[in-house]
Amino acid sequence: MASSRIEWTESTWNPVTGCTKISPGCDHCYAERMAMRLQAMGQPNYVDGFKPSLHPHVLDYPLHWKKSQVIFVNSMSDTFHSSVPDVFIQKIFSVMEEAHWHSFQVLTKRSRRAMTMAKELTWSPNIWMGVTIENQDYKSRIDHLLEIPAAVRFLSLEPLLGPVPKMNLKGIDWVIVGGESGPGSRPMEKEWVCDIRDQCCEAGVKFFFKQWGGVNKKKAGRLLDGILYDDMPEQQQATG
Repeated sequence: MASSRIEWTESTWNPVTGCTKISPGCDHCYAERMAMRLQAMGQPNYVDGFKPSLHPHVLDYPLHWKKSQVIFVNSMSDTFHSSVPDVFIQKIFSVMEEAHWHSFQVLTKRSRRAMTMAKELTWSPNIWMGVTIENQDYKSRIDHLLEIPAAVRFLSLEPLLGPVPKMNLKGIDWVIVGGESGPGSRPMEKEWVCDIRDQCCEAGVKFFFKQWGGVNKKKAGRLLDGILYDDMPEQQQATG
């Protein structure tokens, strides 16, 4: 288990590492930068840098973590990347179901594959499923998510690169918004964030504002109109 500095989770679990770029939100990928650092440090899971790689020896790790955690799955990859075989994804889901005392957050940009595979997977109540949307050009990922029978469905609008008006939030439980951070970060407009917050308020959806981003994200902070938005869905557990 790796404790996480990501504000909306507690720990990370990476049976898959590495990815490839699929849309504009990937341009300045934090996971790619981190993978290169870990490769330079000699970390064995990153011997191939950011090339998509499977790590079967990591699959059973959550079963040994006895304290209940909120766990971000494959924070250094995309579970539904085309290079990850169906059978390996099914193994990840089996572990999540068995480790019923944890809550698992699965986040993808490959929403069409997730939707197509959904019927082959067991969606135990402790599995949260989310999609990333960086601007209104990718709102179709919401439609794919709504076809997936997850107990908790969420949206990650990070990095938010443009407005996302009139989202279909019926059936969505949680929305995360954040600006891009690090080298070359692209600006996020306050009006985009406020519109999404207001959509969530109107729809009764929990809203989490992660950061303004920028080169110095700590200095920019997390307050929106002087308020810290830290809403989270209730943790759910599978029986077992």
